Amino acid sequence: MKGCFARRQALKRRKALWQARCLGLPKVVNKLFKGSLIVPKFSDVNESDNLKVDLKDTDRPLAETLNPNFRYALFSPIAKGGKSLIQSCSDLYLSRRICYKSLRREFAEDPVEQKRLLREARVTAILQHPNIVPTYDLGRDTRGHYYFTMKLVHGYTLREVLDYRERYDLTQLVDVIEQVAQALSYAHTKGVIHRDVKPENILVGPFGEVVLLDWGLAKVWDTPEPSASPDASEPESEALPLTMTRHGKVQGTISYMSPEQLTNETEIDSRADIYSLGAVLYEVLTGQNAAVGETMDELARSVRYDTPGLPSQVARLKIPKLLEDLTMRCLKKEPSERLANMEEMIRLLSQNWQLS
Repeated sequence: MKGCFARRQALKRRKALWQARCLGLPKVVNKLFKGSLIVPKFSDVNESDNLKVDLKDTDRPLAETLNPNFRYALFSPIAKGGKSLIQSCSDLYLSRRICYKSLRREFAEDPVEQKRLLREARVTAILQHPNIVPTYDLGRDTRGHYYFTMKLVHGYTLREVLDYRERYDLTQLVDVIEQVAQALSYAHTKGVIHRDVKPENILVGPFGEVVLLDWGLAKVWDTPEPSASPDASEPESEALPLTMTRHGKVQGTISYMSPEQLTNETEIDSRADIYSLGAVLYEVLTGQNAAVGETMDELARSVRYDTPGLPSQVARLKIPKLLEDLTMRCLKKEPSERLANMEEMIRLLSQNWQLS
């Protein structure tokens, strides 16, 4: 009995000491000692600059001045996209390996691709979130070509993960989707729509960290929609890759695009990303695309008019009902029939869907 009293007294003394040290935070200290301190969600933290991202922040021209003291060396290729090149390199100032993104030589002087690279760098710099890779630097190299650098994240894309789907538990894959939804939810509060959510743009790190990549097609607050008019200089759609983003036409990858992105009939908003993430979740559950077709035209028709089969029927497996219902709701043709926002998707994914 005396021992219990002594322990209580010692606890009170420790509590008083911490209250004195914390200078005006007794309520927080009290919660700490009771073990009930609730850490706020990332989205609940008030930021000093909680305004939406604006074009004046992302699309202003880059200064013409060249820096003769180029700080990057020892380049190693990581990936080559249709118009960009991603490499790892050494930052000679900070003695660390980073990721370096630039335009391929044949597109280095293309003003549209330059603007897209600038927007990606600045959008990811403004969107400071654990599931978005931070931008470190933006500038011109010694030849005047645009580049930006970012954190080097090791891991596999979700596309590579899905190629070995049998090695992963569904819980792990759903967690990846939820973390992407967290990134998109934050971006939407800033007025940014990704518009190219697909497995190739989702990176899964060795410690379970997930980042959403490639914000080059992002629609920023008050950005006018690109024209979807045909371009006679381009080849017919049958000759184009099924996942190609066609310059000057539609923005995104056909298999994961929302119907409104294909037609440009309505203003694109955050529900386009909801559709795209739903299409990724559909592939996670079934191993197949929600849209069916062998050419871009066939895929586009499927996206616009075909209702995908239920995941449980397509996969011929027992799919948790909550996940199946959530996926099919995300893939509704009419934006008004989808989930209202990413917060709702996060809420549903965080439920105990295994029991549904």
